[in-house]
Amino acid sequence: QVQLVESGGGLVQAGGSLRLSCAASGRTFRRYAMGWFRQAPGKEREFVAAVRLSSINYADSVKGRFTISRDNAKNTVYLQMNSLKPEDTAVYYCAVDLLQLGPNLNADYWGQGTQVTVSS
Repeated sequence: QVQLVESGGGLVQAGGSLRLSCAASGRTFRRYAMGWFRQAPGKEREFVAAVRLSSINYADSVKGRFTISRDNAKNTVYLQMNSLKPEDTAVYYCAVDLLQLGPNLNADYWGQGTQVTVSS
């Protein structure tokens, strides 16, 4: 059974940093795309960042501030978030897909989400 468990969310002041982690279990995800989405209150879920093999993609809204990375030995994907803004406040979801992750929101598996709150 595949499980994705996120951690690292919390409350931070604007300009601060947080690092999210997502540990995947149930199979080897080395060749899967792993990534992050977020959903703010009253808004639709949106793509944040994804990594598959050597390819990395970011939403324009987080480019230059967020960095995605993965440790295949640990089946874990990370999201380092710097220069956080109040508009980054959302529930952040980890996702994996055999092919790709992007704005179409398709994913084979989803995590339960972790709350990130950025105060002004």
